[in-house]
Amino acid sequence: MQNQFGQVITAMVTPFKSDLSIDFESTEKLVNHLIKNGTDTICVAGTTGENPTLTHEEERELCKFVQKIAHKKTKIILGAGSNSTATAIESTKAAEKLGVDGVLSVVPYYNKPSQEGMFEHFGQIAKSTSLPIILYNIPGRTGINMEPQTAAELAAKYKNIVGYKDATGNLENTSWVIQLTPKGFLVFSGDDSLTLPMLSVGAAGVISVASHIAGNEIKDMINSFFTGKIELAKEIHNKFLPLFKALFKAPNPTCIKAVLEIKGLCKSNLRPPLIKLNEKQLHELKEIMSQIKNHATII
Repeated sequence: MQNQFGQVITAMVTPFKSDLSIDFESTEKLVNHLIKNGTDTICVAGTTGENPTLTHEEERELCKFVQKIAHKKTKIILGAGSNSTATAIESTKAAEKLGVDGVLSVVPYYNKPSQEGMFEHFGQIAKSTSLPIILYNIPGRTGINMEPQTAAELAAKYKNIVGYKDATGNLENTSWVIQLTPKGFLVFSGDDSLTLPMLSVGAAGVISVASHIAGNEIKDMINSFFTGKIELAKEIHNKFLPLFKALFKAPNPTCIKAVLEIKGLCKSNLRPPLIKLNEKQLHELKEIMSQIKNHATII
């Protein structure tokens, strides 16, 4: 199975104006920036895109706009998951009508289904579409872990389930998913700080937050690993590790939006219940940025 999404998928923020409507002018600026700085695929309306506080109409309007600006210079995937199977199917069908390149579908949250329930959920989604599907396992947000065997059974039965975003923070989990799934099944790190370790056990790349501001460097790290330049990959990883961790000192995407405002790409506005960084948090973030300012695309 070919890696159709590339090595660096950016989980793009959704820029908002001061009235909290979508800021399409800043979105255009941001999309163009991402395309020029290492992003292979843009994920629209995922967790980082504040999917929980976007309406379905807003998600689709935003997706169409990003597609227009990207103009096939990068792949586009849409966050189309839900803890309601019927809603997830509806969103996935809508994504297919939009002509996106795939969907990211999160493990059902809050209602905490069994592994059998998860299998049924994603199976019904897969049967409803011809789009490539990336499963998204993030137990810290969903309250339930998709076991590696469940991912493997889904990948074996449904050929359009092509990938898996691993945000478990558990390399053993990653290893088992890669070992149990068919050859070529795409596993992506869901945590920038674990991208290099996950590559070492067979991951294909990363669905990244930090790539908003260090996309070229993250791609260099991945390419260095795959071409045998392990020491260089380690050097890049260690250089940016403080940034990778700093971006999650507050609920995502609070920190990355603060950085993007500092750099003039979009405002740091968030929809409630998320709130902006306080002065102390912002100062700490700026301190970390200043320490590595000579090493990233726009820092």
